[in-house]
Amino acid sequence: MFLPLFAALLSISIVNVALPAIEESLSATSADLQWVLSGYALAFGMALVPAGRAGDLWGRRGLFMFGVALFGVASLGAALAMNPLVLNIARVFMGFAAGVLTPQIIGMIQRLFAGPARGRAYGMMGTIIGVAVAAGPALGGLIIDTTGSDLGWRMTFLINVPVTTVALIAIVRWLPKNLDDAEPAGQADLERLPEVTASAAPARGLARLDPLGVVLLSIAVLLLMLPFIAFRSPLGGLLAVAGLGVLVLWALWERRLGRRDAAAPMVNLELFTLPSYTLNSLVLGLYFAGMPATWAVVAVYVQQGRGEGALIAGLVTLPSAVMVMLLSSRVGRAVECKGPRMLVSGTIAGVVAMLSLAGAAALMVTDYGSLWLIGAALAVVGLSQALIIPSAQTLSMREVPEVMAGAAGGVAQTAQRVFTAIGIAVVTGIYFSISAEAGHQAAIVTSSLVIAGLMLTSVAAALFAARRARQAVQSQVSSGE
Repeated sequence: MFLPLFAALLSISIVNVALPAIEESLSATSADLQWVLSGYALAFGMALVPAGRAGDLWGRRGLFMFGVALFGVASLGAALAMNPLVLNIARVFMGFAAGVLTPQIIGMIQRLFAGPARGRAYGMMGTIIGVAVAAGPALGGLIIDTTGSDLGWRMTFLINVPVTTVALIAIVRWLPKNLDDAEPAGQADLERLPEVTASAAPARGLARLDPLGVVLLSIAVLLLMLPFIAFRSPLGGLLAVAGLGVLVLWALWERRLGRRDAAAPMVNLELFTLPSYTLNSLVLGLYFAGMPATWAVVAVYVQQGRGEGALIAGLVTLPSAVMVMLLSSRVGRAVECKGPRMLVSGTIAGVVAMLSLAGAAALMVTDYGSLWLIGAALAVVGLSQALIIPSAQTLSMREVPEVMAGAAGGVAQTAQRVFTAIGIAVVTGIYFSISAEAGHQAAIVTSSLVIAGLMLTSVAAALFAARRARQAVQSQVSSGE
């Protein structure tokens, strides 16, 4: 179940070190290279919520298999591309496939696991996320350095083919077939949400997917993400404002639809009245606004600022991956009793990690500086990831009705993609502006401090979420008495 997720997230981070090789091999322009990244990110973000809702309605196993198969075929197309246009078309299909399969995983965890077992499952998911993001540059650098420039970048896509093949075989053999069963109407579950009453006669066919809601949300996500990943200009600002307007229209439509029939909207907005879902999703979103930008600026600093190769740039990130592998599953087991505390500790660790990275980078101009120190600071990033991702994911989904799990997971993942796009745009923009004037040394120190500032917002959100969780427990105890 997690193999395809690993491949989908690896394809985000591994391609960063492959871009110079793609440029040389295909004579790609800077715009072509931008769309290698942007096409994937946009398609990924736009597909998440509709795909999650479709899985809730019509069964998750079949959609999961479709997403995995499409991801493998699109990866093969990317590996065989002879020009930038074909490569970017393949990348769009890869992103769409990733957006289809990812929310199915969250929905399947909600259905197959409960209690401490669910925490362990999300702990494993956190391990996969952290390792894929941190190990991608190292793996990409190793492949390109050992196989050569032209074959190397193609291999970074081709490795997805055996991974998805193995995943499909495992799905057929071991994933329960009842996951293909459509979820029941779920009124009993839906009525657990505040203000939700019994539904009217349900819609049929594709109308159940809320087509207008799908279109409005897809346009909103596109307009919100484009300015930060492709159009960083006044025009981009206008697109972002338009995106916010369309998002408001979508919310009004979903609210109207939900009042008529609780099961009709793609996303029933009463979902956001669950504090555990809203607050913990916010913590994770704010965390993603800062932390993913770390990998982008560190890769540029090590390669352009220090003159090292792609492999060394990747190896610097490995301590983070190791920490995630060692800790995420343990965190998942402890979420039931220590989740809010681990969430607060993880966000604080994120701030400490960025301050440590700034200090390690500042030492690089002295006799005490070393890339090992940067690697050690990134190990603290791994600690924060291991504490935050499983905790926030488990806590956010704790009260979500099973019939809404896919859509809820899709909304949270979409928010993370939007926050990530914004954070990377802001931080890399600052990095390149400062490096042009004062050099890479000043740029990496400043960027690390900016990320630390962004991370403080996740600390504040985690403290508030932990306080609300304590109040909820005290309220339950009082009610029981």
